[in-house]
Amino acid sequence: MNMSLQQKQELGLRMTTELRQAIELLQLSTYDLELYIREKELENPVIEIQDAERTDSFQERQSTNYSSQETHSTEWVKQQEVSKREQMLRQVEIDFKDVETKQLLKTLIHSLDDNGYLCAEMQSIENVEAGIELLQQIGPPGIGSRTLQECLLLQVKSCDEHPKLMETFISEYLPYVAERKWADIAKGLNITLAQVNELHEFLLTLHPRPCPELGNSETEFMMPDVIVEEKDGKLSFHLNDRDLPKISLRKEYVSSLKGTSELSSYLRDYHKQAQWLLTSIEQRRNTIIRIVTDLLEKQDAFFRHGRKALQPMTMKDVADSIEMHESTVSRAVSSKVIQTPAGTFEMRSLFTSKLAAQDGDSVSPSAVKTSIQSLITHENKRKPLSDQKIVDLLLEQQGITISRRTVSKYREELHIPSSSKRKSIL
Repeated sequence: MNMSLQQKQELGLRMTTELRQAIELLQLSTYDLELYIREKELENPVIEIQDAERTDSFQERQSTNYSSQETHSTEWVKQQEVSKREQMLRQVEIDFKDVETKQLLKTLIHSLDDNGYLCAEMQSIENVEAGIELLQQIGPPGIGSRTLQECLLLQVKSCDEHPKLMETFISEYLPYVAERKWADIAKGLNITLAQVNELHEFLLTLHPRPCPELGNSETEFMMPDVIVEEKDGKLSFHLNDRDLPKISLRKEYVSSLKGTSELSSYLRDYHKQAQWLLTSIEQRRNTIIRIVTDLLEKQDAFFRHGRKALQPMTMKDVADSIEMHESTVSRAVSSKVIQTPAGTFEMRSLFTSKLAAQDGDSVSPSAVKTSIQSLITHENKRKPLSDQKIVDLLLEQQGITISRRTVSKYREELHIPSSSKRKSIL
């Protein structure tokens, strides 16, 4: 066996600490960036921060698990409120004197889920029936129910006026309602379809979730990272980073950087880290500005009119336009919120795939969903459109080619039931 020593040159990319920091900062929201800066101040003795003057004007953004709802916002804050559960517990102390009754009601109230239903493990405790009846006196009708059927029946009993046979309709025919078997209901109750329709219309006025506010004990606000404004018919934007703390270097340490002492060497390392932090923050800012500038050019109609005007656009489209890597664009829009004249959105939601149209153009999924929603809104409720019929109408009226499976997927995302469950009684 011959042994030899060979030298080989290879080109590779090494993930340095500085590069890792730049990538990390690019992905942070403005709020998280502020936390990151404050954390670095504690770690690095060279860094000194000065808080910016806070503004006092805030606009509420109604938020459900960061859901991109089209509402306005300018600051992220949490405002504690007295919860509905706490209100009910206080009401027990006011309305009831008997100690055992108080204890029973408090136990039941603590055992309610976020929608007002009684948890399964508490449904067989002693005097639960009496406790549920008493809960109706201090909470919305139906609270403490163990089933949907019981919840609806309690609401019917609390009404002074309701259609005849309403309790029977709920007790015996609720599964038929779910399947929309109107003829079977009419036959079983020996009534006309018009009377079935009256029962169903009243049923729709009841609440399947007797107390959904039990799960909402605080109001949330969200700080946008980018704010787009329209003035004199022109769109402009600015980054909402004016409240970020200002970073500077401690003067007493800068003078000690020069020299060969152990302290000088120690401080130079921290000084280098501080400089990289400042550079990374500026790179993050410039990257976001370049991306949003391109978005304003490509999505002018969307920023003025909202989702229905969203044009098909991928991250690669923007990356090619501003000569950046697609992964950089992806990181830059991650966890970012953009406030526009048409509403507030996650920046990532502005990027969509493309669907083909007959004229050779492309259309965004958001626009297709809007078209599907419109077709279903204006359909004949006695003969609702099937998914295949929607496919045919989209092709015929708008030249959009789409599969039946995709229509079904978009319909479910819009929380629209199938045609069989949209069919009206009359």
